[in-house]
Amino acid sequence: RSLVAIAAGGSHSLGLRNDGMVIGWGDNSYGQSTPPGQLGNAIAIAAGASHSLALQSDGTVVGWGRNDYGQRTPPVGLSNVLAIAAGSSHSLALRSDGTVVGWGNNVYGQRTPPVGLSNVVAIAAGDSHSLALRSDGTVVGWGNNVYGQRTPPQGLSNAVAIAAGSYHSLALR
Repeated sequence: RSLVAIAAGGSHSLGLRNDGMVIGWGDNSYGQSTPPGQLGNAIAIAAGASHSLALQSDGTVVGWGRNDYGQRTPPVGLSNVLAIAAGSSHSLALRSDGTVVGWGNNVYGQRTPPVGLSNVVAIAAGDSHSLALRSDGTVVGWGNNVYGQRTPPQGLSNAVAIAAGSYHSLALR
């Protein structure tokens, strides 16, 4: 059994094995390093500051760890998920129809995608901001912008991948 994906949280890490099992290590103060027993065949993982997420092969999301803002608890009925992202205390899911769903802390609007956001192919979650990569290669950001982390550089186009750090963002062209 080998790892096919890894994720780093605030002080814990996750690994996704090729058999769909998730393993965790590091800080476990909130249970963020201990995947729940009902976790099935995972195909993707994400680690937030103190919570963790797994995307299951049936398109549903399972969360565990800290939940003071509801960041580990996906909205009821969330399905058809293709990708997940975990911020400090918020979470995101990319649905198969190209839309984004968020839950958890929303003090900066980081869990609430802009109205009309569509054609999304990738997502990323930072400390308190979020990013979406659209199919046309443009990047959309929302949430905290104290350091300009949610605002893509003028003229950014042809992006193929995105990443969000605590207070910065990246795009690969």
